[in-house]
Amino acid sequence: MADDSPRVISRRDLLRGAAVAGAAVATTASRALAPTEAAPAAEAFQAGAAAPAPARAAYEQLSAAESDLLEGIAARLIPSDESGPGAAEAQAVRYIDRALGGALAGSREAYRAGLEAFDRYSRQSRGRAFLELSPADQDSVLTDVESGAATPPEGGFVDGSAAFFAMVKGHVWQGTFGDPYYGGNANLVGWELIGYPGVRTMVSAEDQRRLERGELRSSRRSAYDDGRFNKAVVRAGGQGDSGHGH
Repeated sequence: MADDSPRVISRRDLLRGAAVAGAAVATTASRALAPTEAAPAAEAFQAGAAAPAPARAAYEQLSAAESDLLEGIAARLIPSDESGPGAAEAQAVRYIDRALGGALAGSREAYRAGLEAFDRYSRQSRGRAFLELSPADQDSVLTDVESGAATPPEGGFVDGSAAFFAMVKGHVWQGTFGDPYYGGNANLVGWELIGYPGVRTMVSAEDQRRLERGELRSSRRSAYDDGRFNKAVVRAGGQGDSGHGH
C-alpha cells in the first residue's frame, strides 16, 4: 500500500490492535472475471467479462462481476504488504459469499444494489471501472463512498454509500479475523496479522504473560477443532447443529 494513499479508510496499522471479529453462519457461489468497458456500466457489471481468468474457487451467492469487485475492495481495505498477507489471502470474500446464503442473507440486496452503484460511481467519477484504477485512485473512490459523498447516476446504494461502506468493511473484518470454520481467515493469516494465538480452552496467568511478551505460539486451531464446541450450520439447508460454539 502506498504511503500517499488516503488515510480515511481502514489501514493495516489500525488492524494491529483489533480484536478478532465475530464470525457468522455461511454458504457458497459462481464467479468469473470483471466487466469490460465495451457494454454500458450496468450491463457490463451484470454480464462480467468474457476474457479467460485463472481457475478460482466457485461462489454461489455472488455473481462473477460482484465477487471480482468485492475482492478488489477487500484488497484495499486490508491490503497485502511488507507486513504480510491481507483480506485477499484470508479469503474474506469467500466468507461473505457463504454468509450471504445464511446469517447475512438479509444483506444480499444491499450487496447487489451497492456493488452495482459502486461500479457506476467509479466509472462516472474516475472514467474507469474500479478494478482498472490505480491503487491511489481506488482508495480515493473508497474514501468518497465511506464519507457518503458517492452519488452515482440513478442512485442505487441502500441507505447511502456510507452505510454500504460500513457494511462491507465490517464483513471484510469478520472474514479476515473470524474463526476459519466460517470460510475466511484462510491459513489463519488474520490471526497471525494481529498476533492472536488461536483458541485455547484455558489460559493460565503465565500464558497471559507469555502472550504479552510475544512468546506464546499460535495453536493454529479453529474453535470447532475441539469436540466440546457445538458446530453452527455453515450453509443454508446444510447439515450440522444450529447452535454456535460455546
